Amino acid sequence: MATAYPRRSGAQVLIDQLRIHGTDTIFGVPGESYLAALDALYAQRNSIRYVICRQEGGAAYMAEAYGKLTGKPGVCFVTRGPGATNASVGMHTGFQDSTPMILLVGQVAREQAEREAFQEIDYRRMYGQMAKWVTQIEDARRIPEIVSQAFHRAMNGRPGPVVIALPEDMLVDEVEVADAGPYKVARGAPPPEDMATFRELLAAAKQPLVVLGGGGWDAKACDDIKAFVEANHLPVTTAFRNQDLIDNRHENFVGDLGLGVNPPLGKRIKESDLIIAIGPRLGEATTGGYTMFDLPVPAQKMVHVHAGAEELGRVYQATLPINSGMAQFAAAARAMKPVDASAWKATVPAARADYLKNIEPTPQPGSANLAEIVGWLNKRLPDDVIVTNGAGNYAGFVHRFFQYRGFRTQLAPTNGSMGYGVPSAVAAKIAAPGRTVVSFSGDGCFLMNGQEFATAVQHGANVVFIVVDNGMYGTIRMHQEREYPTRVHGTELKNPDFAAYARAFGGHGETVERTADFEAAFERALGAGKPAIIHVKTDAEAITSRITMSKLREQALAKQKH
Repeated sequence: MATAYPRRSGAQVLIDQLRIHGTDTIFGVPGESYLAALDALYAQRNSIRYVICRQEGGAAYMAEAYGKLTGKPGVCFVTRGPGATNASVGMHTGFQDSTPMILLVGQVAREQAEREAFQEIDYRRMYGQMAKWVTQIEDARRIPEIVSQAFHRAMNGRPGPVVIALPEDMLVDEVEVADAGPYKVARGAPPPEDMATFRELLAAAKQPLVVLGGGGWDAKACDDIKAFVEANHLPVTTAFRNQDLIDNRHENFVGDLGLGVNPPLGKRIKESDLIIAIGPRLGEATTGGYTMFDLPVPAQKMVHVHAGAEELGRVYQATLPINSGMAQFAAAARAMKPVDASAWKATVPAARADYLKNIEPTPQPGSANLAEIVGWLNKRLPDDVIVTNGAGNYAGFVHRFFQYRGFRTQLAPTNGSMGYGVPSAVAAKIAAPGRTVVSFSGDGCFLMNGQEFATAVQHGANVVFIVVDNGMYGTIRMHQEREYPTRVHGTELKNPDFAAYARAFGGHGETVERTADFEAAFERALGAGKPAIIHVKTDAEAITSRITMSKLREQALAKQKH
């Protein structure tokens, strides 16, 4: 029987669905397992940009960063087997960071399944704990239905990644099928009775503290929360690597939680009598290894707001758990009648003063002081700058001494994944070409995805990449010095000339060995009109922003003697 729908290959149906759901950019590495989809993308090349990456881990990181920055699912295309396993690092980041993204994986032909065919993997088992949903499309007629479900799952509740496996023979099947409509976001709102209880808890508090974090935010939600904080004169902090949920220059912002928390802030957290956690999972990094709050029932009263019902009560039994989207809760909090804040209002300036003291650049060993460099950038960079970083001790300098200006000025992995700094910055510049993008990587971190500098050059993503080189895997060396002093092993690095590396790809390169030379080098890099690397050579003694390596070793040896 004839239908009203055009006859299309599975690949054409797939790409049409991506376009319908608003996909304008796809990050990927080509593979023979999805050649038909590449051909269908060629037909849509004027409406969907395909960003060719150099390794699937970099491509997945880019899709994650794109999803985090734009609030809509970042889409990544990889081939089967090795391509899919490479991409898993970005998927794990997306899952722990609550980022909407969709990974499309080429798969062996259906008739070859379960034979351990060339590069065959069962992705349901492989990705089971790294994604909200993993599926495989066996029938091309179901593509619109399954892709629609994937976008809805990625966006609704706690946002996160979804995986769709695509058998290569399914992609060439010709079918007649109707398209789906674009996905719709549906999130819960806090019940009026919960807001009434929340207000009662706040009114009875003496030392309340707000903690912002998690995924699912937008600019309006951040504005509403800021208004709520101002109306109730509340001190506000942010979860690990969620510092951009409020302008750090705001007088109510008192610092961020995470690795190396400012001691006075940690003390205030423990002395608080009401924690208002809006959005964060309250994971290990944010809670100081689950030590800031008693388990499972915190000593402090706690209001925990989260979009995923499964997250509420997962670790901590909150006094008041509220299952709500961030925008919905923020709007309700803004509309709530303010309480009498006289019990804590006068304490906020002191907490703010502690924060401001903490971000003053401190003396560091060596001629290139990363604290002063970040402090200079804090004054130099525009308000809409996007600052990205991967993982490593160098990132502690960035998080401590840089003030994020507001919503989506920070891209950093809350799962502590190395290699994120370069691809996230490339994705940011592609998504927001008019904004300044500055990326930080350590020497170890950079070379985990430094090949994506080629992607930046190829696609005109003119990012300034700052490589902090101390000749070692600094975080692991720090732990070695703390736990096994004088027994350093496996953390030394022999590094290339990173400025020459940039020039080899057609970019701009600078080397900085003294703090005084950074300003001019940065201005040249920013004005080069091409991707640039600034190779900053720091002293290994500057192991963290708070302690030298020698002092750390000295403390560890003294502890061993006792």
